Amino acid sequence: MNAYSEDLRKKIVEAKERGMPTVAVAHTFGVGLSSVKRYAKTAREGGSLRPKRSPGRPPKADQRARRLLEADLQDRPAATLSERREHLRSVAGLRVSESTISRLLRRMGFSRKKIGGSGGA
Repeated sequence: MNAYSEDLRKKIVEAKERGMPTVAVAHTFGVGLSSVKRYAKTAREGGSLRPKRSPGRPPKADQRARRLLEADLQDRPAATLSERREHLRSVAGLRVSESTISRLLRRMGFSRKKIGGSGGA
């Protein structure tokens, strides 16, 4: 689930400060009671209502890796995932799995293409 926007959080706090009951604020904005209480407390204490970054590990493959992968797709359209993985390792020193390469390609809009084979007429 994505965090509520800073704008929505401000509206919730404003409604609470105008004297609207917590339950009514929660119902009006479609958020939980705990969220209303937390945002009101944060605002009272002078804290920022801006959503925090999501926890988790940053991605291994950055924009540079994507550009290298795009260039590799242009240069070697028939390369396997293993070959692409080895290319990223040798050029950028990036060690990722074939699954990661596959996910990156999918996110970039490339799908797995079957090359050759018997067309069976």
